[in-house]
Amino acid sequence: MSDENNKPGTTDLGKRERAGRERGAGDPGGAMAAAVSGTLTGGEHRGGSAGPDLPNHTGTGQGTAGDRVGARVQSGLKRRYAAERRFRMYGLFAIAATLSFLALLLISIVSKGLPAFSQTYMQLDVMLDADTLGVDASDSAGQLRGGNYGGVTKAAMRERFPEAESRSDKKALYGLLSTGAEYELARRVIADPELIGQRLQLWVPADDELGALIKSGANLADPDGIVTRMSDRQIGWAADMQATGELDVRFNRTFFINGDSREPELAGIRAALIGSGYTLLITFLLSFPIAVSAAIYLEEFAPQNKWTDLVEVNINNLAAVPSIVFGLLGLAVFINFFHLPRSAPLVGGIVLSLMTLPTIIISSRVALKSVPPSIREAARGLGASDLQVVFHHVLPLAMPGILTGTIIGLAQALGETAPLLMIGMVAFIVDIPQSITDASTVLPVQVYLWADSPERAFMEKTSAAIMVLLAFLICMNALAVMLRKRFERRW
Repeated sequence: MSDENNKPGTTDLGKRERAGRERGAGDPGGAMAAAVSGTLTGGEHRGGSAGPDLPNHTGTGQGTAGDRVGARVQSGLKRRYAAERRFRMYGLFAIAATLSFLALLLISIVSKGLPAFSQTYMQLDVMLDADTLGVDASDSAGQLRGGNYGGVTKAAMRERFPEAESRSDKKALYGLLSTGAEYELARRVIADPELIGQRLQLWVPADDELGALIKSGANLADPDGIVTRMSDRQIGWAADMQATGELDVRFNRTFFINGDSREPELAGIRAALIGSGYTLLITFLLSFPIAVSAAIYLEEFAPQNKWTDLVEVNINNLAAVPSIVFGLLGLAVFINFFHLPRSAPLVGGIVLSLMTLPTIIISSRVALKSVPPSIREAARGLGASDLQVVFHHVLPLAMPGILTGTIIGLAQALGETAPLLMIGMVAFIVDIPQSITDASTVLPVQVYLWADSPERAFMEKTSAAIMVLLAFLICMNALAVMLRKRFERRW
């Protein structure tokens, strides 16, 4: 035993193996390379050693070859680890770039849309003269609505700035005031006819161009430094009113309580919000029961044959069909053939339900498939029928996933524009819809209409409407995540 340990090849081999194990304690790659190197060189020593008395002429050369093999293994491991580090860096860079672009988009939208949530108001000292109004306190509400409230507001502006005598000056002076002033005055008089014959101070909306200047903090004392459509005379009048506290910036309630308008300062999203609500309600009532029933049949009861495979393929293909195709279908079938009303939430809901059906069917099938087979087997073992197994045991467990897919499908439908444009929901809608058959519009179409308007104030309205739409989408997706986290079971 001692003679074998004293052999040169054996001694070198043991040293190399111990050195390889020591190096490999903290570096698996190094351990492997050392093992390969030690095995090769050790074998060479054992093969090259003919005996204690014979010289070894090949040990040095073969040891050098083994070291080269180990170096190549080490180099390959280093390249592999470097490639893994680069891949992780590429992934982090992609995530950072995505978040940066998303943040840039949100900042751009918010910075442009925030001014739309405030509005400039002007204080007017109005004399409600019965002769100017053309109505009396004893008249009915219908007669009061026909009063000359515009003439009263213009008289108040002339009284405030008596130096405006020429026709052009008066026209420029009236341009500081929004047409919403007469509507506000009419609302006050109709609510309390006894105001006729009295002097009344009230705050009314200013023109959108003047409102934009006030909200931007422009220095009205320096008209040359202002880029606006207003004349120097108008800017001077506005500066005078600002100095006396007759201009004020307040929260824009009009944006949430009015429908669309040709005047930017009077335009609101209430009609679009209610139209979106009616449309989503119709979409949910039609798509949810049909999609869930189809998913249950295909997953639990349908035989596996070529017809079932054909249906499944078509459902998957419908999920990839462009949304405008569904709009063409709605135009050709529901409007031209069935003669349903154009621009109505009823037709919009039917079209969007057709578009949402594949999404809900696919997600519902996945949710049903995720329920373990042991649940079905246990229910059948207790004597439950196939319907009882599905509706009493499988469906309640799959419902969180089904609801999640439904909410995501409705969120997708909420943001659709192209199919609704095809069925006429691009109309200019001022009145608030009262039913699912009234002419209406939806938030994405309202954004499309405002984005096409040349007035600067409509750009603010567009961004503000996008913010409201994004808020709804975020809430719906957050609800889907919350339902999944709250009711999901892990098997």
